Amino acid sequence: MDRLVTWITDNKIPVGDWMAALVEFIKDNTLSFFDILAASIGFVVDGFTSVLEWVPEPLLIVALTVGAYALRRSLGLAAFVAFSLLFVLNQGYWNATMETLSLVLFSALLSTAIGVPLGIAAAHRPWLFQALRPVLDLMQTLPTFVYLLPTLVLFGLGTVPGLISTVIFALPAPVRLTHLGITSVPRPLIEAGEAFGATRRQLLWKVELPSARPTIFAGITQCIMLSLSMVVIAALVGAGGLGVPVVRALNQVNVGMGFEAGFAIVLVAIVLDRISRPPERSHPQ
Repeated sequence: MDRLVTWITDNKIPVGDWMAALVEFIKDNTLSFFDILAASIGFVVDGFTSVLEWVPEPLLIVALTVGAYALRRSLGLAAFVAFSLLFVLNQGYWNATMETLSLVLFSALLSTAIGVPLGIAAAHRPWLFQALRPVLDLMQTLPTFVYLLPTLVLFGLGTVPGLISTVIFALPAPVRLTHLGITSVPRPLIEAGEAFGATRRQLLWKVELPSARPTIFAGITQCIMLSLSMVVIAALVGAGGLGVPVVRALNQVNVGMGFEAGFAIVLVAIVLDRISRPPERSHPQ
């Protein structure tokens, strides 16, 4: 038995060496592509962050409050948005919050733009979902620091590796829930559309997507929350935002700073969750 264990440990499969060689191969042969990609993404994200920081704080608070009311028609939510932003401004984390919002919105937008079409395709092609399932499982269970390393090697320090890592972490949510929503469409609805001569495109836009809309929106909301949960990880590679004071507080054992930044993150999470939720359907009396 001991010989068997010794033989197994002595004949280690070089998984780590294979992955390191793969990353180095990609870096050596596509470095210019990743440089261009990093510069483009960094320009857009940093530019949007600069715009948010350029707008006077009171004006932006009013605009976001009015926007929240226009979207949800809720005075309570609008008041909570105003309170949250005023609290962030009072605590001195305004610029960090704008950086976090920019990172979260762009990562959620990229994850949604990739995940929703991929989920639709997987729902219509079972073989594709079977192929995607182990990849999605790997993306959801692999520790974030593991795939943070190759993104750091390929893109360097800054916003871009944090954004790419966040997209990888959040992408499975819209894929899975979009697939669930499309596959859960009642069969009689599909048959009724086919009976009226609807094409596959018409079935998708007129039947499947409206029926799966709540589930798809739930996936987008979960995607936003997962993106926000990555702010501390992204700060470790120079992405900025509210994760920076959290990391600094951890290094300095500064309990006060940690709670201040933590409360700011919680308030931003609640605001984004309430705004991104699908509207509740009114049931007939």
